[in-house]
This record gives sequence, C-alpha cells and structure tokens, in this order.
Amino acid sequence: MPKEHSLGDLQHAIMRVLWEKGETPVADVHQALLEERGLALTTIATMLSKMEKKGVVQRRMEGRGFVYAATVSESEVNRSMVADLTEQLFRGDAAALVSHLLTEQQIDRGELDAIKQLIEEHASRSGRK
Repeated sequence: MPKEHSLGDLQHAIMRVLWEKGETPVADVHQALLEERGLALTTIATMLSKMEKKGVVQRRMEGRGFVYAATVSESEVNRSMVADLTEQLFRGDAAALVSHLLTEQQIDRGELDAIKQLIEEHASRSGRK
C-alpha cells in the first residue's frame, strides 16, 4: 500500500517551492512565500521541521543554516491526497468524484476534450474500450 502523504495548505505551498527549486535554504523558502503568505521566517522554519518529522522533507546543515529538500515527489503527494479526498468525500467512488468535477466546476471545451482523450487512452491501456 502506498504511503499516505496528506499535507495542509501551508505544507503544500512549501513543497511546491522545494519541487520547483530543489534543495533550498529556509530563508529562500520563506522569501518565495513571503508575498503570498506574509509569514515570519520562524513560522516557515517550524513548519519545515514538522514536515521533516513527517518524512516528506529532509535537511542538512550548510553554513549556519539548514537546507531542505523534498523526499517525496509531487505525483506521490497528489496521488495520496486525491485518494484520501475520494475516500473521504465520495466513499472511494472515482466516478462520483469525476461527476462532481464535471457538474460543479467550470470546464472549458479544451479541458473537456483533454479529459475525453485521457479517458480514451486509459481505456485503451486497460483493454476496456
């Protein structure tokens, strides 16, 4: 069974910085989120420490500060969080999730065409066309 990687909003924002930049000093993570979040450097450092305990980031000492890197990929986190969402809100029914997205979200024609293409490709790979 894949490991669960459920992240809160701030944790996910921090991970996006690490996925984009790779190994990053705390101050640079803080700077990347400062305009959007307006949080203190100590808040980001505390959250990174909690995330290290969770096992989603690792740190090493560089000079006088810590440098952090993601230990899980964006796709692993997305997979885990979508599976959790599907289970919690739709009792594990992926069709109900897709139905909800199609009826409750604004989806333009291009996105709808892309979704249809993905469904066709998945059906072909699964041998269920």
